[in-house]
Amino acid sequence: MLPAPSVVVFDVNESLSDLAPMAERFTAVGADPGLVGAWFASVLRDGFALTVVGRCPRFADVAAANLLALLPGGRDAVGEVLAGFPKLPLHPDVAPGVAALRSDGWRLATLSNGSVGVAESLLGAAGIRDQFDQLLSVDDAGRWKPAPAAYLYAARSLGVAPARMVLVACHPWDIQGASAAGLRTAYLDRRGGPWPVVFDPPEWSAGSLPELAAALGPAA
Repeated sequence: MLPAPSVVVFDVNESLSDLAPMAERFTAVGADPGLVGAWFASVLRDGFALTVVGRCPRFADVAAANLLALLPGGRDAVGEVLAGFPKLPLHPDVAPGVAALRSDGWRLATLSNGSVGVAESLLGAAGIRDQFDQLLSVDDAGRWKPAPAAYLYAARSLGVAPARMVLVACHPWDIQGASAAGLRTAYLDRRGGPWPVVFDPPEWSAGSLPELAAALGPAA
């Protein structure tokens, strides 16, 4: 029987932050705002590929390289777009969901393929940074998620067994990676589509963070 979990670890990009305002940045530099989703997917693709061959690139470097192929304005345009990343808003359900989890005794942390600095900016601007025990990045793990090493690094940093952690993410690939590393998993369904059947299903699933907090209940 698995031990009861006591720590919730959040993915950051898209799970907590709302990527939609990046479209305005694309428009401002003369690029098609409809390319935001394709750009972000290409960043993940290339980061995953480099992870498979044993490298751990900085998220910002991969993001910049992929923007250079899309934006007509060169490096100045890349800088303008990337400057918006730490200024993104959180989804409106995040703050009340975080408050509900804390009131139920959960320890909270983040684990991002991006930098700790971006997570600091996002949570700080929303006034909820003090609700989190630690903000973690794969920069210190040596592998991007969904490599098992990333999740096991988080477990070591938080001083808990993987099975006592719940990974909360809106990306099925992240859920799959966490499950393979021995974590419990909770899917935050930000798109409302069917679960992709090629992935193992999450243990919990909800359409908003307060709903997920209610489903998880009090921490052990």
